[in-house]
Amino acid sequence: MAWFRAGSGVARLAIRRTLSQGGSYATRSRVIPPQNRFFHSTVFKSKAQAAPVPRPVPLSKLTDNFLDGTSSVYLEELQRAWEADPNSVDESWDNFFRNFVGQAATSPGISGQTIQESMRLLLLVRAYQVNGHMKAKLDPLGLEEREIPDDLDPALYGFTEADLDREFFLGVWRMAGFLSENRPVQTLRSILTRLEQAYCGSIGYEYMHIADREKCNWLRDKIETPTSMQYNSQRREVILDRLIWSTQFENFLATKWTTAKRFGLEGGETLIPGMKEMFDRSADLGVESIVIGMPHRGRLNVLGNVVRKPLRQIFSEFSGGTKPVDEVGLYTGTGDVKYHLGTSYDRPTRGGKRIHLSLVANPSHLEAVDPVVVGKTRAKQYFSNDTDRTKNMGILIHGDGSFAGQGVVYETLHLSALPSYTTGGTIHIVVNNQVAFTTDPRAGRSSQYCTDVAKALNAPILHVNADDMEAVVHVCELAAEWRQTFHSDVVVDLVIRNHPSALEIYKKKLLESGQVTEEDIRRIQEKVLAILNEEFLASKDYIPRRRDWLSSHWTGFKSPEQLSRVRNTGVKPEILKNVGKAITTFPENFKPHRAVKKVYEQRQQMIETGEGIDWAVGEALAFATLLVEGNHVRLSGQDVERGTFSHRHSVVHDQETGEKYCPLDHVVINQNEEMFTVSNSSLSEFAVLGFELGYSMESPNSLVIWEAQFGDFANGSQVIFDQFLSSGESKWLRQTGLVLLLPHGYDGQGPEHSSARLERFLQMSDDNPYVIPEMEPTLRKQIQECNWQVVNVTTPANYFHVLRRQIHRDFRKPLVLMAPKNLLRHKECKSNLSEFDDVQGHPGFDKQGTRFKRLIKDQNEHSDLEEGIRRLVLCSGKVYYELDEERKKVEAKDIAICRVEQLCPFPYDLIQRELKRYPNAEIVWCQEEPMNMGAFNYIAPRLSTAMKALDRGTLDDIKYVGRGPSAASATGFYQVHVKEQTELVQKACSLNQ
Repeated sequence: MAWFRAGSGVARLAIRRTLSQGGSYATRSRVIPPQNRFFHSTVFKSKAQAAPVPRPVPLSKLTDNFLDGTSSVYLEELQRAWEADPNSVDESWDNFFRNFVGQAATSPGISGQTIQESMRLLLLVRAYQVNGHMKAKLDPLGLEEREIPDDLDPALYGFTEADLDREFFLGVWRMAGFLSENRPVQTLRSILTRLEQAYCGSIGYEYMHIADREKCNWLRDKIETPTSMQYNSQRREVILDRLIWSTQFENFLATKWTTAKRFGLEGGETLIPGMKEMFDRSADLGVESIVIGMPHRGRLNVLGNVVRKPLRQIFSEFSGGTKPVDEVGLYTGTGDVKYHLGTSYDRPTRGGKRIHLSLVANPSHLEAVDPVVVGKTRAKQYFSNDTDRTKNMGILIHGDGSFAGQGVVYETLHLSALPSYTTGGTIHIVVNNQVAFTTDPRAGRSSQYCTDVAKALNAPILHVNADDMEAVVHVCELAAEWRQTFHSDVVVDLVIRNHPSALEIYKKKLLESGQVTEEDIRRIQEKVLAILNEEFLASKDYIPRRRDWLSSHWTGFKSPEQLSRVRNTGVKPEILKNVGKAITTFPENFKPHRAVKKVYEQRQQMIETGEGIDWAVGEALAFATLLVEGNHVRLSGQDVERGTFSHRHSVVHDQETGEKYCPLDHVVINQNEEMFTVSNSSLSEFAVLGFELGYSMESPNSLVIWEAQFGDFANGSQVIFDQFLSSGESKWLRQTGLVLLLPHGYDGQGPEHSSARLERFLQMSDDNPYVIPEMEPTLRKQIQECNWQVVNVTTPANYFHVLRRQIHRDFRKPLVLMAPKNLLRHKECKSNLSEFDDVQGHPGFDKQGTRFKRLIKDQNEHSDLEEGIRRLVLCSGKVYYELDEERKKVEAKDIAICRVEQLCPFPYDLIQRELKRYPNAEIVWCQEEPMNMGAFNYIAPRLSTAMKALDRGTLDDIKYVGRGPSAASATGFYQVHVKEQTELVQKACSLNQ
């Protein structure tokens, strides 16, 4: 083995300088007394046996190189001082010299070893640990020009061919791997052989960036100890069987559907047996459920061979597929292409256990599914009481180009250790074909490896040549062991190529070993081919019959084609009083900030008097009453604990002890500490919203809310809105009740603090603007058939009911809520406690009971027919309060103002009720947003449809009052804002305009 090579000029210069300046005692000109020339035994003091381990010296404190003469002189002086008095040197050096001298005394073969050689040898070992991966056989395509680092050349450290069979002492420190063995004396040849085998074979290890000795030692033990990857014949046959399945599946699809998009593995077939071995090992270590996210490449193979989706179903989808036969309440939606679909299955493992696998459906937007998988995994941990986070695990499969190029990868990685987002570690597998999707590495990233982004998280990175089947199995098992041991992320970088196939390489290896015969291989291949053909024939008659809701938690929930009754959301008065007391009380001796204490005292008064309930209390009552009913409530986002506008104060801090207290954690006796979760998130929209979406998909019995700091910033997660939230149910038959709180409203704060882009959510709504649906008040199928709900509520009570409505129904829909800003403390934006309860005769109680009001009628005492009203102003959101104030100011008693609280789906029935109430009124839509934004373009055709049905006019009869069209959502000049706002409010309330 050629360890020595012609080094760079720098390396040669370093060697020359080392030798010329006395790199070893043999070449030094300085005379050393004979008794001190070599190390010898010394009488140890009693403290010798319990001496502390040497402390590592930070690089920043090293003022020169170990290879230059200055260090040599320094070490000699230290040695002389130590021999004169061991107490005169630092304990770390005392321990070093004592260990070294002790070994030298018993090993005459190393009597010529110098301290400098010892230090250089340790540096050489470390160089392999740090940079050995640079020499590993990881480039099957030969695309990269990989320079082997100079520091892997023994000559750099002053060693020559003549030193190869010399014995060297390595030391017995707090190290792992072969350095920790009871063989501290080895020849240089054996040391280099072991280092090459460990670090420069088919696996390249990157772990020395991890600033944790325990973790590094654990990995060193796994990497450097000589128990190499040896599998018995039975195990190898299982691996071979799995590799044949993977390879023949790809070949079968290529043969039967030559022109169809398959997104096959093409060279990465070892991924399938690797994943199976990873799952088997994980199950042995206690994992019971795995959530998988992956792109389209290799997805069908994973679906068929790992998650066990019926092959006939996959083949049927390739042939065009058929819609499921009619079942009661069957909902098929629009469907999606076969390589986007998910499924779930309980599969047996090699160790005799069963493990639940679920592959999450995802769009073509690479890596967008990452946070969704992590969120779903966290929810599984909550609902299965997996507090150690060892029973449920997430696995993400990436492409090399997207892992390096998509920012959501980094955003998701950075959630991994946050208390309210950690899942105890995710295993990342990068299927690295070295050309990403269309480009080579030089155009795709600036770093050496596509996986370098994971170093920021101190994740070990295991690069493996996918041609080496057993190396792939080894790293997959190692990744599973790391995750279960250290509960943190780990990355497997599967470097692939296409020819020759990994199967051919592995077959040849097993045949040469004699553990498998040609007959064994032929038997397995014929079995696999027979099953594939059988499933192909069955696919021609395959008709999907079962509605695939994925999770048992969702049993009994209605599809959009099944009728669901509207339920009341009012709560018994005594429950409101009890929970109201719990959420406004601190423990005895708890000392909050005086301003927060005052807020809570005011809240207590609101509950006691039943009057003046503000927005924050209305929200807290909604959360508390849902908790009392046994539901899980989770709220996350930037600054949600306090609230962006200092209104929520859900977590309070003791000003003396720093102790935290969350009143909503104490609503129920012995309440699970995670039953109510409020958590400030990292400064991310995309990943955090994706996480909460995944969390909400696991169980319907949870109110999951994501709040944007300002609604303007929500579009940082536009991919989640477009690909998942608005269309996930239609494409993948997956319901979610996720709530978005998006602060929205024009207060003069400029174009980035005014608009949550309401128009975009409305534009993605799928209700037909020209057809009035069936609006039966107790069933209201309209909302089930719509893809989501968009609301802009204006009272604390209505906010309370719309949140509770999310849970009190037997289906789930996303809720997009334009949250207020100045209404949080507006003197008119208050509700009475009687509007929250279920008592007949109270203000919130109507014909059906107490529930969310999709439209709030004019608050003047108008009868069912008001022929004297000359203008009906329809609006939504906080502009109502400004309109009402202006109307009072000008005493415009012939103007009615109605608030459309639910914009989507459009409340045709209630709009028509108001049109009938005011038969002579002209119709005005008033909004704060510019004409090309806000709700106008959504409202106008639907309002027109409602008017036409009553012969009240057409689209041309709707008057618009609001800002004119604009590129920016708002002006940046406060005075201009005030002028615009004043004009639009006055115009709406003036019959002459």
